[in-house]
Amino acid sequence: MGKIIIRKRGSIYQYRFEIAEVKGKRKWYSKSGFKTKVEALEMGNVALTEYLNAGAPFKENKMSYSDYLDYWVKNYCESNLKYNTIQTYKTLIEKYIKPTLGMYQLSSLTSVKLNTFMIDIVNKHNFSRTYFKNILKVLKGSFRDACNLYGFIKYNPAITIRMPKIEGNRVKPNHLYTQEQIDKILDRLKDDSTFVCSFITACYTGMRTGEVFALTWDNIDFDNNLIHIEHNIYDKPKDKSGRWFIGSTKTETGTREVWMCDTLKSALLNFKSRQDMLKKLYGKEYKYYHLEDVKNDYGKVVEKRIVLNNQFDNDYINLVFTKEDGTYSGTDTIRYPFKIIHDELGINNRFYDLRGSYATKILNNGTGLREVADILGHRNIETTENFYISSLKESRKKAIDNLDTIISSNTINNAIKFEATL
Repeated sequence: MGKIIIRKRGSIYQYRFEIAEVKGKRKWYSKSGFKTKVEALEMGNVALTEYLNAGAPFKENKMSYSDYLDYWVKNYCESNLKYNTIQTYKTLIEKYIKPTLGMYQLSSLTSVKLNTFMIDIVNKHNFSRTYFKNILKVLKGSFRDACNLYGFIKYNPAITIRMPKIEGNRVKPNHLYTQEQIDKILDRLKDDSTFVCSFITACYTGMRTGEVFALTWDNIDFDNNLIHIEHNIYDKPKDKSGRWFIGSTKTETGTREVWMCDTLKSALLNFKSRQDMLKKLYGKEYKYYHLEDVKNDYGKVVEKRIVLNNQFDNDYINLVFTKEDGTYSGTDTIRYPFKIIHDELGINNRFYDLRGSYATKILNNGTGLREVADILGHRNIETTENFYISSLKESRKKAIDNLDTIISSNTINNAIKFEATL
């Protein structure tokens, strides 16, 4: 079944192909009346394709892969992915995928061509494995939906794409903060209370940067020593209403609770007392913000923007990390401090690296890997292990010292003397 047979019947041509047996008997589908053999073969292919699709006619799509990617971003990505993920995909598409593959018809791209593209990208660029995996995600996701969701192609050529072998160590090592570096940073920037408190919060919770600056005082339960992590912030090009938006956490498991230690609780209580005092001092000049619904063309609320109040309103969002006069700057709060940290103090870590430092330290102090993953908001412990856990030099030395204690014996001590005897 599947082979088209062309026969000449007098002055016309006929195609026929075998279809599924019925009660054990072979069955054929045929049609005649074609003037040429080529015409009969062409129409036979169309009929066979339709038969294999259970009667649904399949029309090959002639659009370019470039145009399809635009369609995919608008119709799939913008409805199903987070804003920052969409921006990352757009960058990868415009910089790497379209220039090489965009000119071809969507239906003409083969698994060989796509695998060759990935090999060339890996050989040409010195990116991390994670960066290459994001390019692979775009290829696999776009072709999967072209085939299974939109029906633009009958076969998905991206199924067999694999990540090429990456020679050498292209993964950037995880940067861990030492206690000396943390003390040095806090001492240098002690006058910037907002930065110091946000830095301490990330240091003692392992929260993502966007999660830290999405915190409101309603998220902090001082009675039960809990922080409820429910939101993430992100920015878009600025307009008259501002540029900061608040949304859900990065993943479903990102919505979680973390415990506050005594140090963090004291820091947040002191910062809140200071903020309450500043609200009284500034009075009507203090800035408050509210959430504004952003709707799509159909009137559905798709986002919430953080907007400055024109006048004091009891209906406001009680943000934690604001400046002295209440100004909210989102993650820009850390921009200037980290310029000092990098250029003046010579510490090349990022704010986000506090997350990996936190994970590594609590793991090395006896917390189980599953518990660390839950605290960080990871569904899979492999994510925690592969990207956020680094071994400390002190921990490795301690492990060897412990081994020396565990397996030591007088017999071993005597055996390693290697005394020379005649």
